[in-house]
Amino acid sequence: MIKGIIFDKDGTLFDFNATWGAWARQMLAEETGGDPLLFARLAEALGYDAAAGRFEAGSIVIAATVAEVADVFQSVLPALDRDALLDRMNAASAMVAQVEAVPLRPYFAGLHGSGLRLGIATNDAEAPARQHLLRAEVAHFFDFIAGYDSGFGAKPATGQLLAFCDRVALDPAHCLMVGDSTHDLHAGRAAGMRTVGVLTGPALQDDLAPLADVVLAHIGQIPAWLAAENLLAS
Repeated sequence: MIKGIIFDKDGTLFDFNATWGAWARQMLAEETGGDPLLFARLAEALGYDAAAGRFEAGSIVIAATVAEVADVFQSVLPALDRDALLDRMNAASAMVAQVEAVPLRPYFAGLHGSGLRLGIATNDAEAPARQHLLRAEVAHFFDFIAGYDSGFGAKPATGQLLAFCDRVALDPAHCLMVGDSTHDLHAGRAAGMRTVGVLTGPALQDDLAPLADVVLAHIGQIPAWLAAENLLAS
């Protein structure tokens, strides 16, 4: 029986490309000072299709921490001050208008009302992640919110997921990990959880299927899947 669900954030609660596609173009332009050659090199390094305003399925940005993305920026733009860049990225990302994969407030009210314990494990920093959840008016539904900088490590390591289990006093076998990347699903499998992949990020069905119990179009389909599999705790 599933008694707890821990969710990734970007690409899972929020549609990845709808949220970050246009924002990325602006940030890349600002960091490269409008230089078209540097812009093209940085876009290629990040796996970003500027013409389409979308990240490619293999982009490092899908599952990397903010610090890892900053390292890619610095590989193309070595003169950048990394700490200042991280501050700019975190401050800017906290203000990005998130495009919800499904209407989140009624969705999480329903899960919470059913008695499920809920958590967030993101490779974003914790502070902007909390801002996104507060803005969506769903932060209060979560028993646990962790970013890569919260002291539990980052996915695909299991630290965040096992910390969630400790917080809510559940065995990992009674928990579900939901995410849009192979990092999410690797972490879930390694922690001993059931895993659900969703297609609201750049990763494709074929990328996620080998690591997931099921791949769904979006998180809104999870309650029906749990009911059909008789996995809901009574």
